[in-house]
Amino acid sequence: MEREPIKSSALASAGYDAETGTLEVEFRSGAIYRYANVPEALYVALVEGDSPGRFFAYHIRDAFPFE
Repeated sequence: MEREPIKSSALASAGYDAETGTLEVEFRSGAIYRYANVPEALYVALVEGDSPGRFFAYHIRDAFPFE
């Protein structure tokens, strides 16, 4: 999955697979997580928002299963 850079102190990049609803997030620490069943609108809001780290914490981190 191709990820695009994000301007955030916590997140480095994010990518999305619309066919599977998988959101892939790379943290500044180097860790990469894949979140399942994420609506595309949330991915768009994450990468286009003013505070991606805060958006991720409030709307994605504890709301979707991940690996």
